[in-house]
Amino acid sequence: MNVCMIASLTGVVIKFAVTKSQWGVYFRLLSHTAKEGRFRKMKAFSVFRYPELSSPLRGTLTTKRTQLCLPRKLFFCQAKFDGSFSTRVVPPTLLAAEKEEAKAVLALFLKKQGLSKAVAARTINKSDLFIQHLVSRLHSVHKSRYLVGRELTTLEIRDALIPYLESLLEEHGSVLVDVVENFPKPPVKEKPAVPPPPPNPTTDSKKLKAMSQVSGIGPAGNFRPHILYLIELGMDIEQIKGITHRFPAFAYYSLEGKIKPVVEFLLELGVPKSDIPIILTKRPQLCGISLSENLKPTMKFLENLGVDKTQWAKVIYRFPALLTYSRQKVKATVDFLDELGLSKESIGKILTRCPNIVSYSVEDKLRPTAEYFQSLGVDVAILLFRCPQNFGLSIEANLKPVTEFFLERGYSVKEVGTMISRYGALYTFSLMDNLIPKWEFFLTMDYAKSELVKFPQFFGYNLEERIKPRYARMKASGVRLLLNQILSLSGNDFDNALEKKMKKMLVDRNISNSSDDLQSDMEK
Repeated sequence: MNVCMIASLTGVVIKFAVTKSQWGVYFRLLSHTAKEGRFRKMKAFSVFRYPELSSPLRGTLTTKRTQLCLPRKLFFCQAKFDGSFSTRVVPPTLLAAEKEEAKAVLALFLKKQGLSKAVAARTINKSDLFIQHLVSRLHSVHKSRYLVGRELTTLEIRDALIPYLESLLEEHGSVLVDVVENFPKPPVKEKPAVPPPPPNPTTDSKKLKAMSQVSGIGPAGNFRPHILYLIELGMDIEQIKGITHRFPAFAYYSLEGKIKPVVEFLLELGVPKSDIPIILTKRPQLCGISLSENLKPTMKFLENLGVDKTQWAKVIYRFPALLTYSRQKVKATVDFLDELGLSKESIGKILTRCPNIVSYSVEDKLRPTAEYFQSLGVDVAILLFRCPQNFGLSIEANLKPVTEFFLERGYSVKEVGTMISRYGALYTFSLMDNLIPKWEFFLTMDYAKSELVKFPQFFGYNLEERIKPRYARMKASGVRLLLNQILSLSGNDFDNALEKKMKKMLVDRNISNSSDDLQSDMEK
């Protein structure tokens, strides 16, 4: 026989069905809680899911003898003044999507702390209880959204979880991974070395369920409507599977409520239909953003910062993730650019041409890179405006090797700084594939090394298609042009420069010959 149990736990109202044999266990639990002073007025909301009970105790309430059997749906219960309760059922598909969103936020956070992609993935595979805990926090922070039946967007999920993760990092430091993996147990200080754990069957099962949403056939014998819609946009089934494997929540986005409105909005902005599959592949989370509450206000916010609103189609194609970042994250980047002395107009142009600069951490990436270039005597503001891509490069793996390359060949630090100031893209080139082969050919060109300080753009031209053919033609003509004349002039202008030099050479030669003849006649 089932009875209905209603209790208040630290101001949280819960409502579920239990058997009489289970009543005693939970009655004792609630009585013990009441003795501790936690039995208070019913005023708040809580969520729980089968088979765990999420509670403000920050743990999982379980018993070895008795298992609480609840429906596989989520109830939100609100106490009314007349003593009755109102409940709202949240579909399991929404819960699955929120778990995947929480996993994505946690993975991003762990990778920013220096963990590799593989290690972060293994940690998440072992942290199902912690993921459920994060989802419970979402429901606690945004309980009013659920009561009116409105789903959380990707930005709202991030803004709710990242500050909490940052507080955990500040509290636990280097043992944060232990906290996540062993939740709700306290972390251990020393963790014995163990072999990598086998794949988590639960995680694999969830991915398989998401994949089945993509490849499964609907009642009409066709793919599900949202899959058919994506195929009509130009995506093939393998692309959709790839997105779902990386981001399983994508399989649960509704066609009419999420995917279609976002796609139609992108088309209205001028994004070509052929670019839509690429954008969704790069950032499927776009489909989880509310147009009216997040996406459009974020775009307006960015426009106020200087982003060219006529260029949104190009900006989104270049870096669709820009629209999924929080305003705090964007503002941190803009504040740093302003700190360097860049004008609002210049900042707007940088965000328009290189929107992915927002993805770089200010303290871990932008500031150290700026300080490195300053040590070379470079005006960082000018360099950042001309070539913001430099600030996404690794100092140790990319910047220092290029600097050392030129220093080892006799250039001073000041000369290297002059070169990068004149040609910002210099550091974006590969040493092995670009700089070294072109340097070796330059040594055969009979130019002083100082010419590269004057014209470092030399390294930006194709060796086989531009540098070698142009230099060979100049040599065959018997004239000498400046290095920048050989490479920077257009085809016709290069021909004209050669012809002009050759004519001048003939005139000079004739004058010289005439002078010699005159001198000979005078001697006679």
